[in-house]
Amino acid sequence: MSSGINTGVSRALSLVAVLLIGGIAAGQSFAQSYPTRAVRVVVAYPAGGSIDTVARLTSQRFAQSTGQQFVVDNRSGAAGIIGTENIVRAAPDGYSLLMASAAAVSSAPSMYAKLPYDPVKDLVALVHVANQPNVLLAHPSVPSRNLKEFIALVKANPGKFNYGSSGIGATQHMTSELFAMMTGTNIVHVPYRGGAPAITDLMTGQIDFMFTPAPNAIAPLQSGRVRGIAVTSLKRSAVFPNLLTMDESGLKGFELLGWIGLMGPAGTPSAVTSRINSEVNKMLAGDLKAKLGELGLDPAGGTPEQFSDFIKRDIAKYAKIVQVAKIPLQ
Repeated sequence: MSSGINTGVSRALSLVAVLLIGGIAAGQSFAQSYPTRAVRVVVAYPAGGSIDTVARLTSQRFAQSTGQQFVVDNRSGAAGIIGTENIVRAAPDGYSLLMASAAAVSSAPSMYAKLPYDPVKDLVALVHVANQPNVLLAHPSVPSRNLKEFIALVKANPGKFNYGSSGIGATQHMTSELFAMMTGTNIVHVPYRGGAPAITDLMTGQIDFMFTPAPNAIAPLQSGRVRGIAVTSLKRSAVFPNLLTMDESGLKGFELLGWIGLMGPAGTPSAVTSRINSEVNKMLAGDLKAKLGELGLDPAGGTPEQFSDFIKRDIAKYAKIVQVAKIPLQ
């Protein structure tokens, strides 16, 4: 009797092993064959920005390595929410991907009362492509030459210094609020409809300072019409090596980054996740690293799990800023 039971158990275990091996083999086969047709890469912002540029750089390299087209699809509007929702509702088959960013994934859950998706539940992290530090820029009429002097000046003049951003809830806005929180300063927010008009007004002295993504700071700094104070990453930017970080300048632990990474709809096959992650990490070990550096971006990379954990921490950080700064829900 026991011999029959043992035989039955052995057969069952053998069957399970066969199924597991078969599943693994099928997954490996799918990963090797994927993609078999064109892949759509949604960018939730207009063409020409840093996220769009990164999407096009990676898509070109995907096409070279896979032999299939990776087509950038710009779906802009509502601070990136429209394009992000488009991917949330797409089939989870690996043929619709999102070149995601902090605004629509990290800050949106705290900013919008009726966000049409949950970025943790409805999206899957594929690979962290790059980080986009912000640069603290000031108009030359602001006499501060470094962060210590700037904080002292702003503290001594509560409510008198204004800053620009590309809109309520944008990374520039959130970074400024984090700065106010950590320094105990009173600064005035002037939201714009985009970063370009804010930069223009900074250069003409209509606003006093702003935190702007590193790629957008290159031309204004080269023109000499603004002064660089510090960068918001924990390590110095390769494109601004002489600018100290906020942390180095005495504001210990200050870090808030824009980020760019590939995500897919929940349920995207693990084989697709592995293939996409592997391909992008190869790109970052090659010429893409230098290309990103030229744009003022810091290459990232790593595993899907590391990217997922990073996003969760980022969401929590933005939630705290919104709560403490009492930023009204949109």
